[in-house]
Amino acid sequence: MAENRDLDTFVRDALGKGAARAEVNDVLTRAGWSAADVAAALGRFATIEFPVPVPRPRPSLSARDAFQYVVLFGTLYVCAYSLGLLIYQLINMAWPDPAWNEMRVNAMTDLIRWSIAALIVSTPIFVLTARANAAALRRFPAMRGSPIRRWLTYLTLAVAAGILIGDSIAALYRLLSGELSLRFALKALTLGGISGAIFTYYLSDLRRDEVEEVES
Repeated sequence: MAENRDLDTFVRDALGKGAARAEVNDVLTRAGWSAADVAAALGRFATIEFPVPVPRPRPSLSARDAFQYVVLFGTLYVCAYSLGLLIYQLINMAWPDPAWNEMRVNAMTDLIRWSIAALIVSTPIFVLTARANAAALRRFPAMRGSPIRRWLTYLTLAVAAGILIGDSIAALYRLLSGELSLRFALKALTLGGISGAIFTYYLSDLRRDEVEEVES
């Protein structure tokens, strides 16, 4: 916390003496500060013409923010899991194992119905919540620094990265063992595609936040 206060003080003083934001960013980066810390410090001051730097309102954690982001990321997880489960079962039905009995086939049918029901319920909630959140961020850019938003985003990135790593290891192991069947390969591609898409989107979202904080 003390380091952040020192950084804020330096940024405030530098901007107050007329230094350009890009110049401040470059100096701090060369001094060893992380891009995220520098972007956050610069983002705490508005780009308003005034004799002294004008601080922006600090984002705070409210019950409404917590509820919105828990619903947003919770439904994201449900959608991703249900979509993956649905595709898995469709792959199983298209390329069944001759050793599977009737009970296994009936279980796949039940899982398909469950996945479709989960997608029908969770997808509209996720889309509506995401749109409401995007509109709120456009109106109040300071909300991009919401602690719960950052924590849940990084948690999602960690989970997606872990799944990608595990999926790659499993696929490579099967390949080296000569046991990489078409059914397994399609499932690995499904899991990697879903987790990869989520990881790419939220990583680019974080980077976009950093760029906007530096430019703002």
